[in-house]
Amino acid sequence: MARRSPAPSVDAARLLALADRFPSRRVAVIGDLIADEFIYGRVERVSREAPVLILRYDTTIVVPGGAGNAANNVAALGARVRLAGLAGRDDPGRRMLDALHERVARTQVIGPAAYCTPVKTRILAGGVHSAKQQVVRIDRITNGAPDGTLRRTFEARALAVCSRADAVLVSDYGSGLVTPALVERLRRSLWGSAARRVPILVDSRYAVQHYHGITACTPNESEVEQILGVRIGDDLRALEAAGREMLRRTGMQALLVTRGGRGMALFEPDAPTRHIPIFGSDEIADVTGAGDTVIATLTLALAAGASFYEAARLANYAGGLVVMKRGTATVSAEELRAAVQLDPTEPGRT
Repeated sequence: MARRSPAPSVDAARLLALADRFPSRRVAVIGDLIADEFIYGRVERVSREAPVLILRYDTTIVVPGGAGNAANNVAALGARVRLAGLAGRDDPGRRMLDALHERVARTQVIGPAAYCTPVKTRILAGGVHSAKQQVVRIDRITNGAPDGTLRRTFEARALAVCSRADAVLVSDYGSGLVTPALVERLRRSLWGSAARRVPILVDSRYAVQHYHGITACTPNESEVEQILGVRIGDDLRALEAAGREMLRRTGMQALLVTRGGRGMALFEPDAPTRHIPIFGSDEIADVTGAGDTVIATLTLALAAGASFYEAARLANYAGGLVVMKRGTATVSAEELRAAVQLDPTEPGRT
């Protein structure tokens, strides 16, 4: 007789019900598109010219990074996505766009003639029977901040993709394309006369403290430490003080701090901090793009009607799953549902 899966707890059933709503939701993703290039090779020997490895080339894979990875993660969870950003007409740009999920609409992606797609190249090496490990990363980001005409065109495209969205995800990797001023204009446009405030979330690599008054952000602990000039580590008092200060500075409805092996911490005004332990094993394979997975899941869950705590728990599952995969990866709706349903630590499970 086949073994039956345990019945989900009340809490797990709620999370599964939220996941069931994902396919009916529409999410706008705007921001910095990056081509993540992975070059794989096999170690042959140490060079006689310098103390470096000689690799025999195997293959090259290009996948969407940055806003493209966030969009792919939302789509992999079942939702429909409209994407706005810049992509060059070069080979990395074409390959990056070709690798977008079929549920990602890219008609509002701009392709300026002289624009070079930002590329992050990771070279991975290993033996015939061993896992490939990253040995070096090369970033090719040559474009400056966009000029006024291009910025205005992008802003119009961003407003267009947000017009009928159930939630908006802003991905700021520091190119100068996305700015706090742009997000403020989006906020006024979407919230000015709307009876329901569409969730607006931002993932900013370098300037999260400059975004104000929107729904939520998802900095990692090291980013919080750098912004505030503090050290958190295992000190929960320091974490509490830092989280509350970040909430005060940004005026957001929620702040989700990702802490690597220590899990996540959710801060909301006038509510106790919720600490969410890491899901899965601490034997992490690759953290590339994990932040994109977390904010993608958080955004989609809020679009489906989740509370911040429910959305954070779903994001925690997705983050725990994606770091067990190598490279820039996504989590499917089926994987997320299985994690919720079978997790023995889920509250209420007996």
